[in-house]
Amino acid sequence: MTFGVSEATQWLALGQPFALESGCELPEVQVAYRTWGRLDADGGNAVIVCHALTGSADADEWWPALFGRGRALDGERDFIVCSNVLGGCYGTTGPSSFAPDGQRWATRFPAVTVRDQVRLQMVLADRLGIRRIRFVIGGSMGGLQALEWALLDPRRVEAVVSIAAAGRHPAWCVVWSEAQRLALLADPRFRDGHYPPDDPPLRGLAAARAIAMATYRSPASLGARFGRASGRAVFGHRAKAPDDYAVRNWLRHHGEALARRFDANSYLTLLEAMDTHDLARGRGPYEQVVQRIRQPVLIGSVRSDGLYVPGEQYGLARLLPRGEIFEIDSEQGHDGFLIDAARFEPRLRRFVDRCGRDRELSIRPLREDGRLRGAC
Repeated sequence: MTFGVSEATQWLALGQPFALESGCELPEVQVAYRTWGRLDADGGNAVIVCHALTGSADADEWWPALFGRGRALDGERDFIVCSNVLGGCYGTTGPSSFAPDGQRWATRFPAVTVRDQVRLQMVLADRLGIRRIRFVIGGSMGGLQALEWALLDPRRVEAVVSIAAAGRHPAWCVVWSEAQRLALLADPRFRDGHYPPDDPPLRGLAAARAIAMATYRSPASLGARFGRASGRAVFGHRAKAPDDYAVRNWLRHHGEALARRFDANSYLTLLEAMDTHDLARGRGPYEQVVQRIRQPVLIGSVRSDGLYVPGEQYGLARLLPRGEIFEIDSEQGHDGFLIDAARFEPRLRRFVDRCGRDRELSIRPLREDGRLRGAC
């Protein structure tokens, strides 16, 4: 089966129930996804891109520096696939979707895990005719998914790139998730998750996002951008008070912007999926499980990341049998994996190109003298 270039969002309806780790079953699931490039006749040139917490299938919009001819994500060479995650609100089934009874799932939507999300992505890959995946790449929540791909689908996945993520969600990240959760639940309009679509808990979701934004940036980046500037000086509008600093307006802006575009129940669902992430859950001791990942794995660490701190990535890289690590020289904090992607794109490209060459060498037939055909 051959799939051509498609830059528009597409939808896949599974047409069958989807079982979750919890033992629950979704009677019907829809997946929203986008593709770039063309799948080879043998289904062997696929690349899977996994998005972060509030991301979407529009990977070329939030990671544009990685896309293009000759870059790490090259649609002229590869068949690139990015799908909205299970539990999301950008086209894939989640709490804001309609259940079989015609009502929105809302709080009835079952808990999902990162493994559930990856297993659904695997189903999509099956339906698209993908037989080999050159590499899976993701940052933050997407980086958690990329690592799960290595263990859940070792037959197809040949390499993994995980950036600004961890092998299991550390307590430090769980604490920040809980702070966001408490902020959202405190909004009276949340109504225990039973809010009407036309009256969502905007203030609670905005507050949760504001907490998240404080963990996504670094003190240096905020100081360099805002310092003690007023809202008027940076944003060009009237400050609410003489000490209404620009950084406050920036935080409010991001909180309000997310509240207008994201579903509160989806936000809670995805936070919980991240908090339960642990490569070792149900598989054995953590160190032994990580050492079972045999693919080449490139771990990216943002030097100024205060959420997924560099120590997490270095510890993970040391355990991986074929792990490599690189530092992203960015002052932007956790969001450096997005903001400064152009800086590390060459490093990604070298890694995936080398993995491709190594695979070609491994499958080239031998000459009669036992040496690789084409070798000197």
